[in-house]
Amino acid sequence: MKVEELNVDEKIGNVKDILTETQKKRGVLIHAFQSIQKEHNYLPEDILNTLSKKLDIPLSEVYSTASFYKHFYFKPRGKNIVCVCTGTACHVRGSDKVLEKIEESFGIKEGETTPDLSLTLETVGCVGCCGLAPVITVNEEVAGDLSPKKVDGIIKRVKGSK
Repeated sequence: MKVEELNVDEKIGNVKDILTETQKKRGVLIHAFQSIQKEHNYLPEDILNTLSKKLDIPLSEVYSTASFYKHFYFKPRGKNIVCVCTGTACHVRGSDKVLEKIEESFGIKEGETTPDLSLTLETVGCVGCCGLAPVITVNEEVAGDLSPKKVDGIIKRVKGSK
């Protein structure tokens, strides 16, 4: 999405007649963030500056709004997002060992991204697939009943998709 081409009235729809100009501009922030992140895989600073100017909203408010939501990121993320479930069932069944194996294989820790941007490694409190514990997701695709040995195939697949 080109921030310069953002049409506030078009994004707001039928409620545009009852909102103030300020409300309209603030109302499109989340949509703008989603579009920007979809294109760049994070919210680049220069684009947020442009968005702030385009909508005439202070940059501090733009950042405040984006940082409120865990879904938005301010640093580049990897092409592949691997989330290791650390919920009770997964923890009891060895998710910590699976996490260690992935960290070793990619040379990063949880919360980090590889220098070549091929992978971002995260943890999540619960995926909701406790019967398959331990579970990871790779780009939202669930893989369960894992062990450090079973995760090797997933690691090879992710490394091959650079």
